[in-house]
Amino acid sequence: MLDGIMTGLATAVMPFNLLMVVIGCFAGTFIGMLPGLGPISAVALMIPITYGLDPSSGIILMAGVYYGAVFGGSTSSILINAPGCASTVVTSFDGYPLAQQKQAGKALALAAYASFTGGTVGALALLFAAPALAKVSLSFQSSDYFALMILGLTAVAAFSGKGQVIKSLIMTVFGLMIATVGTDVTSGTTRFTFGSVDLIDGISFLLLAMATFALTEVVMTVLKGQHTEEDEQMDMSQLGSMKLSMAEVKHVAPTIGRSSVFGFLVGVLPGAGATIASFLAYGLERNMASAKEKLKFGKGALRGLAAPESANNAASTGSFVPLLTLGIPGSGTTAIMLGALIAYGIQPGPRLFMDHPDVFWSVIISMYFGNLILLILNLPLIPYISRLLVIPRPILIPLILFFSITGVYLVSFNTFDIHMMVVITVIAIFLKLLDFQMAPMLLGFILGGLMENNLSRALTIADGSFAFLWERPLTLSIVSVAVTVMLAPPILDLWKKRRHIKTETPGLETVVTDGEG
Repeated sequence: MLDGIMTGLATAVMPFNLLMVVIGCFAGTFIGMLPGLGPISAVALMIPITYGLDPSSGIILMAGVYYGAVFGGSTSSILINAPGCASTVVTSFDGYPLAQQKQAGKALALAAYASFTGGTVGALALLFAAPALAKVSLSFQSSDYFALMILGLTAVAAFSGKGQVIKSLIMTVFGLMIATVGTDVTSGTTRFTFGSVDLIDGISFLLLAMATFALTEVVMTVLKGQHTEEDEQMDMSQLGSMKLSMAEVKHVAPTIGRSSVFGFLVGVLPGAGATIASFLAYGLERNMASAKEKLKFGKGALRGLAAPESANNAASTGSFVPLLTLGIPGSGTTAIMLGALIAYGIQPGPRLFMDHPDVFWSVIISMYFGNLILLILNLPLIPYISRLLVIPRPILIPLILFFSITGVYLVSFNTFDIHMMVVITVIAIFLKLLDFQMAPMLLGFILGGLMENNLSRALTIADGSFAFLWERPLTLSIVSVAVTVMLAPPILDLWKKRRHIKTETPGLETVVTDGEG
């Protein structure tokens, strides 16, 4: 192993390969900033360029583009509420409110630090534990994945404001319903397509995210008439400082550490990916917060921004574990990279680090250099990136519309998706006017497909019996945690109310007696 690491290090520090890391990071960051394009589009654009390169250089370039796009995708989420990619949707929940509070500089700096830490933790864990983690990921069965998705759905409370739990549950069910549109993977039958060929593959998460966030935000801004002269005359001094105080660093440091490790572990699981990791990390962090701090989530909480940014970058790195060690793509982007590896004549799998140690270890080691380069590239650019906020609204709004629609169209090249975006946007505006949150719907949608597929497989293996929920210790453990998370808050609230009533009862009796007298 040590010999392989030294071989990979020698390959990664070659001047040409370091140049590939820089180019990949820069290109990925720029493409990631454009709403709707994301890492899949970015990596796909790089494939023709890498054909003439050495396999190590080509994969290093594509890897740099991948985590560069995830790194850069947070920018548009924070500044204009238009997620650059699916994995940065959660970033907008607290990042955009911070930008509205004249703290865009701080939000972008925190996102950069959290992304760097998440990516670095992921790269180091990948370097030292990739073969062992491959065995862990293989030990997960359909029943375990189903239980994990149930645990993820318990995070719905993290996306609901005070007194909005019922509305959040309704929106989560709505998201689960939307996830059933398309072809059932198990039986091959089409559902809820209404005879439309365009709905056979279902509704894209990116389409849903762009419609419910970017387009809805634009229309709501126009309806509320927020493009005032005061906004147009905003100067850079109002964008806030990039500096984090020592108290703020101490406040978010544990969150970044927890979310980095958690995100990496989620990314290791085949099919999970950075998007699910960011949702779960946000929900976990919100559930761990104090009652007072929970109220800040969704309104500009620093922990609410740090958690998904750490998790999605760590998960992006973690997704290379199943790709390189098992030959199983952990996400849509790594599926494209799998195709590129096979095109080079390299078969990813258990023997990759023995047959092609230069490729295996150089890609892993280059990730650390890539994250360092991304931090160096992005921090000095924050004052210039933040100038997006001073663009007059009459100019900025058409630009958001153009990039959002173009980004979704470039994924499928189907005009039906644009029509669907308009329909979903109208529905989302109606729901927002009734004070329904969009985040629970996205949570239900992103977990719904995986939950259904794994439930179907688990039931098939168990001959239609739900005994699979307690037959495996790992499944039972995850289900137990999910039940505890669901039942703990109402039980605690009930206990606090009873305790409060007991302490207040003597005083109340005195008041009633005095009134009667």
